[in-house]
Amino acid sequence: MNVVNKKHAIVLFSGGLDSTTTLLIAKSMNFNIIALTINYKQRHISEVDASRYILNDYPDAKHIIFDIDLNKIGGSALTDFTINVPDEPSKDIPVTYVPARNTIFLSIAAAYAERFDIADIFIGVNAIDYSGYPDCRPEFIASFENMINLGTKSGVTGKNITIHAPLIQMKKHEIIESGIKHGVDYSKTLSCYNPSDEGLACNACDACYYRKEGFRVAGIKDPTRYKK
Repeated sequence: MNVVNKKHAIVLFSGGLDSTTTLLIAKSMNFNIIALTINYKQRHISEVDASRYILNDYPDAKHIIFDIDLNKIGGSALTDFTINVPDEPSKDIPVTYVPARNTIFLSIAAAYAERFDIADIFIGVNAIDYSGYPDCRPEFIASFENMINLGTKSGVTGKNITIHAPLIQMKKHEIIESGIKHGVDYSKTLSCYNPSDEGLACNACDACYYRKEGFRVAGIKDPTRYKK
């Protein structure tokens, strides 16, 4: 990857509703986009295909697909196929929580940022209409930003990295409304934890629930392709 213009931003990009909205927000801020998709051998591998599909509309964005295998750790319905994805929202931290996932993802993004002298990372975490994951909270993002600037050459030489989480205090319908204003085509996004092999959303998991509610409250027709 050859980065010349210092006005680049790394966007953690799964091809889902939140990360696609985040990508378009970063683009509206005149950043040159480097979309970083983590293929962690997750159950919903269709999201990697969705990320490629969406980025066809943005040929100026660079796309990095980084392969790791979190099945070796397991402990989540998304990385351990012996654990079923719940078919209704959970009141506690659900079994779809992947241990330390955003810590791992942000660490990879931070390594790229330091390597290529990039000062800005975007992540589409949300702490209001979400599944209760601890690594989606504002205090986690602030703590991680502080940690990488303490523990990297960039940080200790005064070239701090900033983590942007523009959706973190938004309700799902507000995210959707913002995305529509920025030109997001939500029919191409995939947010489901248990999609079919054809990429159809399950219409039952936490992610599907919050997505459907978001469109309903926003008064916008849900373009998601659900299983019959």
